[in-house]
Amino acid sequence: MSPRGISILGSTGSIGCNTLRVVEALGAERFRVVALGAGRNIEILAEQVARHQPETVSVETEEASEQLKKQLKKRKVRVPSIAIGEAGLIEVATHERADCVVSATVGAIGFVPTLRALEAGKRVALANKETLVMAGELMTRAAEKSGAELLPVDSEHNALHQCMRGEKRNEVRRIVLTASGGPFRTKDKAAMSQATVAEAMKHPTWNMGAKITIDSATLMNKGLEVIEAHWLFGFSADEINIVVHPESVVHSMIELIDGSVIAQMGVTDMRHAIQYALTYPERCGSDLAPLDLTKLSTLHFEAPDLERFPCISLAYRALRTGGTLPAAMNAANEEAVHAFIDERISLSDIPLIIRAIMDDHKPAAVKVLDDVLNADRSARQLARRIINQLTAAPRANVA
Repeated sequence: MSPRGISILGSTGSIGCNTLRVVEALGAERFRVVALGAGRNIEILAEQVARHQPETVSVETEEASEQLKKQLKKRKVRVPSIAIGEAGLIEVATHERADCVVSATVGAIGFVPTLRALEAGKRVALANKETLVMAGELMTRAAEKSGAELLPVDSEHNALHQCMRGEKRNEVRRIVLTASGGPFRTKDKAAMSQATVAEAMKHPTWNMGAKITIDSATLMNKGLEVIEAHWLFGFSADEINIVVHPESVVHSMIELIDGSVIAQMGVTDMRHAIQYALTYPERCGSDLAPLDLTKLSTLHFEAPDLERFPCISLAYRALRTGGTLPAAMNAANEEAVHAFIDERISLSDIPLIIRAIMDDHKPAAVKVLDDVLNADRSARQLARRIINQLTAAPRANVA
């Protein structure tokens, strides 16, 4: 049997790099990297191209393309076909030799390429939760029409997928997403309002990129996962719960109608989830360290504090309302997070900005791609105006 072709959107990020590690560990007889999509991290991309020799590569700009060519020539490596921007990511996502597309870009940039991969009938290993948040209806409709598989890489949804193997949907009462609680789990509102970017980036259990780490600090990451879980597994907002579990050993759980609870446990290493998504329904051996139960002294579980972490309630509101509101919420969050990372606003401003955009937005049904893109665009424009106001007068009331 010939190796399965792999394309990676976001190859130089944490998930992308770990995917390549998994591919190498599984061996060339199982998988072959055929296309890589990246942005501006040319040094890492050049190393990946040299090691895996993909047929197609995508970068963000023409300048990045020229830099990549120079890096590869310096290494005496054959230069693959190089595409640019969103069109390049789409080329990577729909590569004719790709059997599986790992969608690991951060934010809305991966939305259209992932949709095209599903329309092309590819298996999509999804690590980009914003894709389903923005347009879960379009994504699931495209997968159903083409026969594409949509497998979650997020540790929580991957855990739910594993818990639900062999279970009947009508026998599952609810699903439970676990959250570490982030770096401010025990901090009060005053401390959170004064939090620095460096403090917000100190995630207690996971090593992730900047955007998702800040989302974890506000718990918006968990709110986005609630919406993602709805589209992946077909549960309503009332059937999806969140529980804070600071040890991050239980990655998620399902509760059955007879009261039984099934949990998936494991070490905090994304390679487990990545390998599961790549090889499903087969399970393959791994040289990763297993969970040592003898070293677990206690496991804690607590309800999230919705007053200190209002982003959770905003996400539930977006899911219950539906239509274009989740796309507007996601756009507002992305803009606010970037502004916080740039030290233009405070951490506590993020939910205020999101709520302002959601209050202003007039939700419409999602029928075509432009419905989502227009909602995303208008929400970003308003979010930037509000951020500019906050920058000029930091305590301006935007609620």
